[in-house]
Amino acid sequence: MAVTYEQVRDWVLALPGGEEVMVAEWGHPTLRVNGKMFASGAPDSPAMTVKASKEEQAALIGDSPHVYSVAAYVGRFGWVQVQLAEADPGELHELVLEAWRSTAPRKLVKQYDAE
Repeated sequence: MAVTYEQVRDWVLALPGGEEVMVAEWGHPTLRVNGKMFASGAPDSPAMTVKASKEEQAALIGDSPHVYSVAAYVGRFGWVQVQLAEADPGELHELVLEAWRSTAPRKLVKQYDAE
């Protein structure tokens, strides 16, 4: 079953401090924690971008080049573009959770881990 942007947004909104913020000049929403972006997409888009490390980026693209590619603009920092229809829901959920963890304040990560 294909993953949708709405599903990913729901995952993020369930995380401590997770929020969706519309960026008018980009014309689409971003997913953030504590005001810092870690994913971006849109309900009508077949793809979204997610923050990753350079090592994760290389591994994801190496294992699944039909799903993951270097994201435009922010790819040099490790971000990946994800083809939602091709993504494994569990793997994408883990990727989004790791992006949140690497962006969120330690206090929120501790709160999440305690739950």
